Amino acid sequence: MSKKKGKKGWLKWGAAIIAVIFLITLVYHQVKPLPEGVSRQSEPYLITDDQIDFLHDLTYQGEDTEIVEQEIFSEVERAIREAKEYIVMDFFLFNPYSNEDRQYPDITSRLSSVLLEQMERYPDLKVVFITDDINTTYSGHVSDHFDVLEEAGVEVVYTNLDALRDPNILYSTFYRMALQWFGDSQDGWLPNPMASSAPDITVRAYLRLLNIKANHRKVMVTENEGFVLSANPHDASGYHSNVGVHLKGPILKEIVEGEQAVATFSKGDARRFPDDEALSKIENAPSEAPMEIRYVTEGKIQESVLDAMNGADDGDTIWIGMFYLADRNIIQAIEDAAGRGVKVNLILDPNTNAFGRSKSGLPNLPVTAELNTVNPEQIEIRWYDVGKEQYHPKILYVDGEEKTVVLGSGNYTTRNMNDYNLEADVEVTGDVDTAFFDEVDEYFNRLWNNENGTYTVAYDEIQTDLPIGKYMMYWLQKVTWTMTY
Repeated sequence: MSKKKGKKGWLKWGAAIIAVIFLITLVYHQVKPLPEGVSRQSEPYLITDDQIDFLHDLTYQGEDTEIVEQEIFSEVERAIREAKEYIVMDFFLFNPYSNEDRQYPDITSRLSSVLLEQMERYPDLKVVFITDDINTTYSGHVSDHFDVLEEAGVEVVYTNLDALRDPNILYSTFYRMALQWFGDSQDGWLPNPMASSAPDITVRAYLRLLNIKANHRKVMVTENEGFVLSANPHDASGYHSNVGVHLKGPILKEIVEGEQAVATFSKGDARRFPDDEALSKIENAPSEAPMEIRYVTEGKIQESVLDAMNGADDGDTIWIGMFYLADRNIIQAIEDAAGRGVKVNLILDPNTNAFGRSKSGLPNLPVTAELNTVNPEQIEIRWYDVGKEQYHPKILYVDGEEKTVVLGSGNYTTRNMNDYNLEADVEVTGDVDTAFFDEVDEYFNRLWNNENGTYTVAYDEIQTDLPIGKYMMYWLQKVTWTMTY
């Protein structure tokens, strides 16, 4: 055999071996076991109206001017000021960076200051802050706010995203095989894609960013109370419309356990979490109550949403307020519910801007173009009338003989619903009217009917015919898994 033929043979064998390794790596990081404590559904706990409050932020158009109603982070700030024993926080975005296109609320620095003041006032206060590496643009620069908190004694935990499954299957497989070995660097020279005021970053930071995975949770617990939110304490998100719940009772233990699991697989110090004695002080569930609550994360959110929607019957109403709607299982459940005579009302963000930048309208424009033709008598779509901000809630409300609310951080997308991102929601159910269900009902009807302001517009005011190119782009991104939804 000639040397030339021998060389070609080795090249073929080499290419075959690389292809096999690539395939094994791809499959493994799709099906590998999730870290312990991830994708959890708690047992149901009885809960009273005194133990749960519905929260919302709204930006909308009044008669002559834009109106901003904000209560979420005022409540979070108050809870920090009342904590004396422990604070456990997990927020996706916590930074002051923006494109400097307007004056934003200084949420990040304000909450940082409150945390530092409270730690100085109560030296034994334990504070754990879990977050996503997006705040350092994937190790591309330092985070001044987190560095100051860490120096003051806060246990700052950057989530180990490598332990999670890979949603961007082709790129992430290549990244794991060939690119991750380059490490990190903070000597940046490239413009930051997150915001113009953010520090420059390196090529290595861009390479990590393209994996498109996240700890997307927004929760906080103290010894007194807790929050599950769709809102980030992030300056450029300060005008977004959002929802959340303020909680008391034993469900708080479940949230703490879920966060301790994230800290454990991310090499955080578990000793900084409240111990069993501290958690035992949380009030027990009442013996009788009109509602039940579960804490659900990751893929269990999708199960809760589908169970609630599939349980809706003729004459019931499903309300959905959502930033991203793209998960095919949920889309099918909407169509099936409409076929059973369920009224489905959707309030969606048009996905046309993000932090001052124009967006293509994906995924909501092509998804609604489909839903608008399925059963227009039963499925009605309204767009939130956004300005430079976003309609950012992730909330389901089934109004029937049994009522269900599911809300938190989870968008209805593959990444959020299929055990890729870390997400956190609560599911609240009951078969009688309560103040909590009334508040959710009033929220949706206020927006739907434009009561005392302009919140939503009809479907055809944003979209009539969807360009074929945009529809093809949507499906191409879905097929290749290269989207952020």
